[in-house]
Amino acid sequence: MRKTAIRIFTLALALLAGRAGAAPFAYVPNEGSGTVSIIDTATDTVVGELKAGRKPRGIAASPDGTRLYVSDQPSNRLVVFDLGARTEVGSVPLGASPEGVYVSPDGRYVAVASEEGNQVVFIDAATGKEAFHVPVKGRNPEHAVFSPDGNTVYASAEDDDVVDVVDVGARKQVAQVKVAARPRGIGFLPDGSCAYVATENADKVVVIDTASRKAIAEIAAGKRANGIAVHPSGQRVFVSNGGDGTVSVIDTKTNAIVATVPVGKRPWNMALTPDGRKLYVANGRSNSVSVIDTDRNEKVRDVAVGELPWGVVVR
Repeated sequence: MRKTAIRIFTLALALLAGRAGAAPFAYVPNEGSGTVSIIDTATDTVVGELKAGRKPRGIAASPDGTRLYVSDQPSNRLVVFDLGARTEVGSVPLGASPEGVYVSPDGRYVAVASEEGNQVVFIDAATGKEAFHVPVKGRNPEHAVFSPDGNTVYASAEDDDVVDVVDVGARKQVAQVKVAARPRGIGFLPDGSCAYVATENADKVVVIDTASRKAIAEIAAGKRANGIAVHPSGQRVFVSNGGDGTVSVIDTKTNAIVATVPVGKRPWNMALTPDGRKLYVANGRSNSVSVIDTDRNEKVRDVAVGELPWGVVVR
């Protein structure tokens, strides 16, 4: 009897270890299909699909992996999914033309950039209701990204060539940083010391010192620089080049491009696996996601998804 109990206990531990070590999933909003494709990052195959409104764009997941948040642009709402059941469990009204969606590091707030509303809307994740919103001075904000400490949000204003800085605790805009033409994706170094901003019409990445809130460097990228992803080590930053169909790799010690990786057509937003070993790139005009091995800086495969994939979140 004792041996049987030990075997059962050992099997239970093995199952728990398998679950704990399971590869995460990549979630891809397809604005042309009105769906979210689910990719198993262990096999890089599509294993499911969620119906996500008429034109899903921004996407984020809760830190604990239980909730998925997707902005449905034409409906001006945030769609909420239970990731365990893979079902829609609610929606939240938003400002006009919502795009980028981001969750605070502590999971308390979901921030959504409202392009036509020129504001960032903050949703209380616990109640599923709007907590507050902050008007921003820059026109047409696309992304609204939390700093690693969760105290500030940087919003890229496409039409004014600036990044607006929002103090989350004070619930107001506290600064504005001039960058270059048409800022899009934003990513912070893990220590929060710098933010990297892709500027699409300037074909550059602008580096912002977060202490002084000033641009301190400009890096020549590919044509129509768009999405940004920061490696967990902080040693590399990836930028998608929509006009070139490539991803550039920046060494953050030198702020120099050290590699360029061909992907699909019109690469847009991207996401890394938690260990930083794979980068998933949404190719808007190829209806695919390119998978990059970040150790070798090489594309290893393309995964077919829905129409016009806008971005990726990995959880």
